Amino acid sequence: MTIASPAPPASNPADWLNNQPYLLLSLSSLFWAGNIVLARHVGAHVPPLTLTTIRWFGVFLILLPFAGPHLRRDWKALRAHLPLMLFLSLVGFAFNNAISFWALQYTEALNALLIQSAGPLFVALWSLVLFGVRLTAAQLAGIAISLLGVLIIILRGDLAALAGISFNRGDIMFASSLIAFGLYSAFIPRRPKIHQLSFLSFTTCCGAMMLLPAAVWEFSAGNVLKPDATTLATFAYILIFPSTLAYLFFNRGVALIGPNRAAPFFHLVPVFGSAMAILLLGERLQLFHLVGYALVLAGVVIASRQGSAK
Repeated sequence: MTIASPAPPASNPADWLNNQPYLLLSLSSLFWAGNIVLARHVGAHVPPLTLTTIRWFGVFLILLPFAGPHLRRDWKALRAHLPLMLFLSLVGFAFNNAISFWALQYTEALNALLIQSAGPLFVALWSLVLFGVRLTAAQLAGIAISLLGVLIIILRGDLAALAGISFNRGDIMFASSLIAFGLYSAFIPRRPKIHQLSFLSFTTCCGAMMLLPAAVWEFSAGNVLKPDATTLATFAYILIFPSTLAYLFFNRGVALIGPNRAAPFFHLVPVFGSAMAILLLGERLQLFHLVGYALVLAGVVIASRQGSAK
């Protein structure tokens, strides 16, 4: 019997991180949790369409010095797959983000986190409908367990409170953004075999250009951003963490383990959100937090482990 030799150690920390899907996906969830809290807080400072347009133009400009050589090398592949690339730019960057930021002006962060917990189900649905990829029993069980943990955290241990939650148009808008992102996630494994910097820089640029007319309309309607310290701090966080790093990490994580195994990591978003409230806002750690954290982590482990894949 031949025993495979172990893989050589990574030459630097970036190479090591690039091959750690669970850490990459966890960091993406951490950055997106901060994004939801921050976007809800600064809605009066930065109009949503303007914020999203500047966000993706900013990410493109940040990436361009690093992505330039890869874009030149991958340009032929990008042109050959232009319809797919434009579609991913639309659902993963333009529509998804603009609608989610817009929705947070009409709904509460609690409702947004509740709706976000359905993210893995949308990914699984699109993967099944479009490509015939079914959830395994382990993946379904893991999603159900982690979803229960999410509900315990958000509802503060009182699941009966779920019946008292009302939904509005902002909730419908936020749900539509998740449906779009589930579609994006399902298509990520089918993207052209190009460098991830080429992929992200191209899609962010296209997404920003798609949003530009909407941002101009928003500005002409009198919705103008306020140039103050809060606005600058908002853009600094959003450009670096939930945009550039989170999408690089998420795309790489999905490429390594597939969309259905990656989807349960969406449930870490409310976990990190509640942890932020405890650490930054002085909320007291309670038993329901610990129970919810344990269930979410157990569900993510069960659904994302290698043995859960077909």
